[in-house]
Amino acid sequence: MKRRDFFRNSSLTVAAGSLFSPLDLLGNNDRIIKGSGTVAKNIIFMVSDGMSTGTLNMSSLLLQRKEGRQSHWMQLYLDNKAKRAFMDTASANSFVTDSAAASSAWGGGVRVNNGSLNANPDGSYNKPILQKFKEAGKSVGCVTSVPITHATPAGFCINNKSRGDQNDIALQYLPLKFDVMMGGGQDYFDPAKRKDKDDVYKKFDEAGYITVKTKKELLNISSSETKPLLGVFADNALPFSVDHQHDTTLIEQVPTLAEMTKAALDKLKKNKKGFVMQVEGGKVDWAAHSNDSAGLLYDQIAFDDAIKVAIDFAEQDKETLVIITTDHGNANPGLFSGSMTENNFDYMHHFKHSNDWVLNGINKNSTASQIVERLEEAQGYAIKKAEAESLLAHYTTLNEEGLYNPKKLPFKELGQIQSAYTSIGWAGMDHSADYVELAMFGPGSEMLKPFVKNTDLHNFMLDAADVRKRS
Repeated sequence: MKRRDFFRNSSLTVAAGSLFSPLDLLGNNDRIIKGSGTVAKNIIFMVSDGMSTGTLNMSSLLLQRKEGRQSHWMQLYLDNKAKRAFMDTASANSFVTDSAAASSAWGGGVRVNNGSLNANPDGSYNKPILQKFKEAGKSVGCVTSVPITHATPAGFCINNKSRGDQNDIALQYLPLKFDVMMGGGQDYFDPAKRKDKDDVYKKFDEAGYITVKTKKELLNISSSETKPLLGVFADNALPFSVDHQHDTTLIEQVPTLAEMTKAALDKLKKNKKGFVMQVEGGKVDWAAHSNDSAGLLYDQIAFDDAIKVAIDFAEQDKETLVIITTDHGNANPGLFSGSMTENNFDYMHHFKHSNDWVLNGINKNSTASQIVERLEEAQGYAIKKAEAESLLAHYTTLNEEGLYNPKKLPFKELGQIQSAYTSIGWAGMDHSADYVELAMFGPGSEMLKPFVKNTDLHNFMLDAADVRKRS
């Protein structure tokens, strides 16, 4: 493209239905893999939702200081096993994407407006990638720590004008007969929880699915079972990992992301034509929205445990491409300098519970002393009485805004108070426009360019698996 033509035909707002990004200068990067000579029989696409760079950094630092090791993600870099790139995450109508548009960029190969699932502004739809792979004969599925009907898995599976229509999304999954769908979200399947009282579980059973609702049921599935699997293990999202680890009932009843990933692989690997699956650490994003450092870092570590399951499989299998990334940054947390930075950060070693657990156990009748005691028991440090009183004052109004905060609890203030004790600071409570980490391991990864658009990964996966049909 000539320079003068570029300036004549483009603008800094919206061109041809897509927000301008620096990568548009590179032209249409329709096919990334050209003459690679390698084919991925299987693809595992892993998403730590809402993972800012600081989240990846601090989780690895926490593991170094607590367990004397790097995160599995960073170890891939240290061992020079993975290709690495930056990815531009913009949606069609904003530099700052939401999870629906981000997953749709991968799933449908086209940037759509925030809030949409593979639905264009003109009303047309883009065919989701798992439908394409299913038609090619591969087994497909999704695993997540948030509702299976949530934006990130849905972006690989269905078309919907609104990510918020999770009741409808649950029903949209029904005829697809995808091989594995696991996460939370009983609110959208259970007739006692749905507003329309529709028994969606019954519909899945009648359609030939096997449905499980506990870890024990999941682990007891026969190895010879061929029915498609629906696993739903919580009313909404699964519990934060730091809370899960310190609750024997949760450990017994709710599988971890790594356990779900392993169970999914055991089922999907039986297909001689291969499989494609998405794995999402969705509560990383939820913790970032609430400035919850314990929720954030321990869920990032739980995601990292799932990375190990995927990489161990791929190293043995030799035919699996593992893609590891995030859909966008969120809240941009970081560890900041001070005379007590290391000592403060080491409080994280002993955290038993998230800020979500702490705040949900307080009410307007609590005392400041009880709040001090609750935080010290949960996280190992004692806040000042004045700080506890300030938190308590919120419970007379409960008016804090923010996503994933239906009770309007004072997450922002607790995050600010906590920063003085952990040295972790936050830039905000919302998504950011950062370019994000993208890593690949396995066949096809050698063709990854150092800087890509989120939409590029759609054709990258189709090409890596040698699946040419894209309609």
